[in-house]
Amino acid sequence: MMGELMGIINLSEVEENLGDLSRSRPLAAVPFAGRYRLIDFVLSNMVNSGVSNVGIFIQHKYRSLMDHLRSGKEWDLARKRDGLFILPPAYTKNPMQIQRGDVENFYSNLDYICKSRQKYVVIAGPGMVSNLDYRQALDFHKSTGAEITVLYTKANCSTHDCVGANVLEIGENGQIINIKEYKESRDYQNISLKTFIMERKLLIELVKDCIARGDYDFIKHCIIKNVNKFKVSGYYHQGYVARISSLQSYFQHSMELLDTQIWRELFFSSGLIYTKVKDEPPAKYMAQADVSNSLIATGCYIEGRVENSILFRSVKVHAGAYIKNSIIMQKCEIGPGVVLENVICDKDVLITADKQLKGECKYPVVITKGQVI
Repeated sequence: MMGELMGIINLSEVEENLGDLSRSRPLAAVPFAGRYRLIDFVLSNMVNSGVSNVGIFIQHKYRSLMDHLRSGKEWDLARKRDGLFILPPAYTKNPMQIQRGDVENFYSNLDYICKSRQKYVVIAGPGMVSNLDYRQALDFHKSTGAEITVLYTKANCSTHDCVGANVLEIGENGQIINIKEYKESRDYQNISLKTFIMERKLLIELVKDCIARGDYDFIKHCIIKNVNKFKVSGYYHQGYVARISSLQSYFQHSMELLDTQIWRELFFSSGLIYTKVKDEPPAKYMAQADVSNSLIATGCYIEGRVENSILFRSVKVHAGAYIKNSIIMQKCEIGPGVVLENVICDKDVLITADKQLKGECKYPVVITKGQVI
């Protein structure tokens, strides 16, 4: 019975490695896949799993995120009972003092957790993009008698960025015996999805204990520190996972969506992915337009050539322009004769006629929001 599960989306991810993409927005609000934000995936997973009480613990730079989420109507969370709760960050007595860690945020919003009526809680972040069903994970949690269940995937660290990931060491009985930070390796690793299921009362106990001891990091001090104290099990998610932790991983996983098999799995396997609705006309392709193997969102106007690229809503590509292996975000305008290859254009960028910008597939060129080139 999914009325037993509440959701917490913890926006404490490290954002610095995304450079300019996260300069004016949190990781959760970074655009992805043509018309979505990263938070849409974890939020849709919760809704599709029957979770109707979702608290979002925000940190900073959250204006764009609040504009995107609004009342939660698109996720069916604009409700009289339960629904979507956007919870402010913790502040110390000195407003200018930097918050040490996310446990302080949990503690400052402890009344929300205490007043919730669900028995179990799933805690997740926006940096792991996947389409999974928390109902199956909760059933696993109950069947194993675990006190904490950590969701994980197997990642090939020779081809994907695993830097900064939490690696799980799992015993023969499926119980986690150690969690450590990734060290350089070229084989498959059990990578934590930074998603946890436990009883709500245990979460309250862990947060209070951390605060009493002066601890501040939820994963490090509430989870890893207690691996040998509690029964901690690992739930293996076999589906596609995109771990967005750097500019390179963002670009790589975005380009992976051009594989139709990956695209279908991410958007349809366990339920639909919902986002903010914008009423726009279909993309318009002029007679000389040439588009191949690309994701094109609504409202686009295309006269030029687009290859192996992702175009967000309302992008204009003028005649003679050539876009290859690139990500062009909302309301960008690409002038006549422009050549772009391995480029990420943030929102509202204007590239004037006949410019050429080329990056490398592992080091794409990033044009910051609103720039004119």
